[in-house]
Amino acid sequence: MRDLSEVIRYLRSRGDVVEIKKEMEPELEPTKYIVESDRKNLTLMFSIKGSSIKCVANVLSGRRKLYELLKVTNDVEAYSKIICALRSKGKIKEVSFRDSYREVATSLKNIPAIKFYPEDGGRYITSSIVVAETPEYNSYNASIHRLMVLGDRQLAIRLVPRHLYHIVNENKKAGKETPVAIVIGAHPLALLAASLSPPYGVFELELFEHLSGVCLEIARTPIYGLPIPAYSSVVIEGRVTDELADEGPFLDILGLYDRVRKQPVVVVDKIYFSKECMPFHVILPASNEHRILMGFPREALIWEAVRKVVAQVRKVRLTPGGGCWLHAVISIRKNMEGDGKSAIMAAFAAHPSLKHVVVVDEDVDPDSIEEIEWAIATRLQAGKGLVIVRHARGSTLDPSSADGVTDKIGIDATVPLGREAIFRRPRTS
Repeated sequence: MRDLSEVIRYLRSRGDVVEIKKEMEPELEPTKYIVESDRKNLTLMFSIKGSSIKCVANVLSGRRKLYELLKVTNDVEAYSKIICALRSKGKIKEVSFRDSYREVATSLKNIPAIKFYPEDGGRYITSSIVVAETPEYNSYNASIHRLMVLGDRQLAIRLVPRHLYHIVNENKKAGKETPVAIVIGAHPLALLAASLSPPYGVFELELFEHLSGVCLEIARTPIYGLPIPAYSSVVIEGRVTDELADEGPFLDILGLYDRVRKQPVVVVDKIYFSKECMPFHVILPASNEHRILMGFPREALIWEAVRKVVAQVRKVRLTPGGGCWLHAVISIRKNMEGDGKSAIMAAFAAHPSLKHVVVVDEDVDPDSIEEIEWAIATRLQAGKGLVIVRHARGSTLDPSSADGVTDKIGIDATVPLGREAIFRRPRTS
């Protein structure tokens, strides 16, 4: 599947796509339909008044959809693909930008940005891959950022202290603005690649081949020559400036409002639309799709870290109740006493935003909150099984933290070796 349209055609053939025929207002109206289809694990097609571009939401609303795109059948195969992609670059093939895109305007009026909830700071673009050149290396960075529409030619971009934040600051020190290409409606695995965290200087889109099995075709934007996925819905060329604007409030992955911050303003130079009428990807904040794109790569990192210290890792889950970000449950087969605590510490190191980790035996399913609670009730003694880490780096998304500094708890709810008989569960066959 070369692009987002082909992915949607495939999902439609599976009966996984629903379409709303009427045109909707860009403020609030689409949200209830996206939420409803998300609950049913369905992809939603819809239209926004004033825009000629079809919208699509919930493309990766379930683990099954992701695994089918990755061409894998289980967790281990999926995690292995992520880890392999992070370790080596793939190939990219350059094609003509003009063959895929037509210049439209410099105004954002026709972009189907959405205000999802009444308290949102404005209308938002939520699935944008932002590409920028790295000043210190002959390379590029691709990352996902939410963008709030400020006017016809201005966007506020949310920057967290990661790679693009560093690029913008380095250019600012040199007295320069940061040219960017903003891509909406790319192949879902290009979004996943942009969600990974390779070392600075590694171009995330070069990881696409390891995820999809095919070489990514890229095109260079006309003004700044930035490499972007060749078959996407919309491309915006612009500059991250020194100007700051209020960005937010906006719902984060935990389903809570992120506070208003002063964030950089992007000035739009040109906007291009796909000649093939590719759909405009909309990601509902705190939806399953949001959680998969943000959380699944971290799940793979936890799996990789834990399997280095414990012989057999059965399953890893960043749980929905923790926003697929703050809470992890890991099932293992113990070989030595202390394996549970080793797994806890490895998980905290692999994903520093983690706040709570529960380690259970292989007979407990991390996808079942009832089984997890049962394991804690019957297998945990707090004096032996709790690991408390005080004042550690956590997540700024956690409102109970002190600007991201938090206390962490690990729970070793595994059976003590040599006492398995009294913890034995009945067999059904």
